[in-house]
Amino acid sequence: MTGIFKKKYIINENFIQFNINDNTVKKVIDFYSEAPFPNYEKSDDKSSINFKGEKNYLSREFKKFIGFNKDVLEVGCGTGQLSLYFSIGTNNRVYALDPTLESINLGNKFSIKNKIENIKFVNADIFDDVFNDKTFDFIWTNGVLHHTKNPSLAFDLISNYLKKNGYILVGLYNKYGRLRTLFRRILYKFFGAFLIKLLDPTLRNIKKGNDQQIKAWIRDQYEHPVESLHTLDEVLNWFKKNNIEFINSIPTCGLDNEGNSNLFKKSSKGNFISRLYSQISMLFNYLGADGGLFIVIGKKID
Repeated sequence: MTGIFKKKYIINENFIQFNINDNTVKKVIDFYSEAPFPNYEKSDDKSSINFKGEKNYLSREFKKFIGFNKDVLEVGCGTGQLSLYFSIGTNNRVYALDPTLESINLGNKFSIKNKIENIKFVNADIFDDVFNDKTFDFIWTNGVLHHTKNPSLAFDLISNYLKKNGYILVGLYNKYGRLRTLFRRILYKFFGAFLIKLLDPTLRNIKKGNDQQIKAWIRDQYEHPVESLHTLDEVLNWFKKNNIEFINSIPTCGLDNEGNSNLFKKSSKGNFISRLYSQISMLFNYLGADGGLFIVIGKKID
């Protein structure tokens, strides 16, 4: 394990910990420390975490594609539920990185309690660049980089961790697809949570009485102190800069890609017009309704 880190660390309650000094990161840490996201339910165990992962199309297909005996990194794991899902039932070596100590603690305690031994939690800042280059076969960073001070630089750093032919999945708030949420955010400032609970599709689907989950979602979507918006073309430029081949995206880049249900099969990048159309279309489908997150998958070619 020590061979994958380029900086000194300490072992704290069975997880890896690095010193964090950045003020922007500390602002995000303070935000999530109050309400770790997503939180665990008292009844959660290996079966329930696996069930949640299997219900999500993206995580299910990603885990299936990973296979076995691989090195996997989740950047911005929060409480680690997704990383735990990637670990359960496999012999993959999963590393779950997040700067918020309270979140890491929850995931780490869950892994110990449920005897999930092929996962290691890492408390660190992305910009501290703690891993050695060419360490991981798969990297997942979904809904994270837009909460950093410099998403482009963060992507550059984590791209270096990919082995040749390794895959990366990045999810970001879209410049066009997030407009519905931004409008609801304005309403939230004036009218508070009551109106948002009626308008937000995700909140309407959360079971009544699950106040912690409701609070965490509202804070994450409507109160976050650090947030930026991005486009498909921007991420394609990140890929080109870091020798990453475009594989696929949600929404699709090309209008002729609608029939491609295999997320990890090479698809067309389309052109500026087709990509713009796909992103504007998010306003009128479930992607825009659910926060405006878009996904891009790439493969390291050098």
